[in-house]
Amino acid sequence: MIPVPSTLQPIYSGKVREVYGVDDERLLIVTSDRVSAFDVVFPEPVPGKGQVLNLLSAYWFDETRSIVANHLLETRAAALFGETGNAWRGRCALVRRTTPIRYECVVRGYLDGSAWREYEQTGQVAGYRLPAGLRRYDALPEPIFTPATKAETGHDENITVARMTEEFGSAETRRLQETSLALYQFAHDRLVPRGILLLDTKFEFGLTPDGELLLIDEALTPDSSRYRVVSPDGATAPLALDKQYLRDWLIAQGFRGDGSPPALPPEVTTELARRYEQAFELIAGETLDSARERMG
Repeated sequence: MIPVPSTLQPIYSGKVREVYGVDDERLLIVTSDRVSAFDVVFPEPVPGKGQVLNLLSAYWFDETRSIVANHLLETRAAALFGETGNAWRGRCALVRRTTPIRYECVVRGYLDGSAWREYEQTGQVAGYRLPAGLRRYDALPEPIFTPATKAETGHDENITVARMTEEFGSAETRRLQETSLALYQFAHDRLVPRGILLLDTKFEFGLTPDGELLLIDEALTPDSSRYRVVSPDGATAPLALDKQYLRDWLIAQGFRGDGSPPALPPEVTTELARRYEQAFELIAGETLDSARERMG
């Protein structure tokens, strides 16, 4: 058993997660209900969101171990904190320490988000020339790897594979590209029969002291991915089960990251919480309550 987070060494406070040092080989990650969009963290929490992110990551970490190893060691609060762990149930993850690779490994299988905006303007996405006449949500001819740099402050920057290769090395870039595409294809093919489209997602990786590549941070969550439920008629815009719902609401209020953000009304945070929980249940095949008991 390890001490509760208040007695651990705080290492990093992110937009959503708090990271604590346990020892030289392990970290404790606690996932909050905070939500961010356009690089702004909002003061209004989204109930249960942290549990969805933590437990869905745990689900995908387990499902994808045959593709790449990952950093997760334990999610059960009782195993970590004993009887004091109820406050952390479903939110905590004991993980291996790594040296993070400072690139976000983004895979896109469909047109949406910044890729859709870039395609409208240039007919390309991150250096890939795409067929003319594609519409939003259309499938790409094949999934593409579109990395981004991880900025310490400000916005991350989308870059081309050629630039990543120049900066990071050919073999290293190819390894991350192949692993990311394999993870995306595995998850995509798992979900299509359930009527769920994984439009795009981002992965983060780290290296252990002996050079082992691990999948870290989160995996295929509604924060790091765009999930859509296909409408029965195939013509209606698919339902977003991810943070795009919040982004679209903010854009409708005239906010895209500049100036003062609007306060999030209860109906928006409640609807976002409902969509996150629905995403978990459709993907993991069990209720969030059940997963909290089993994995938390």
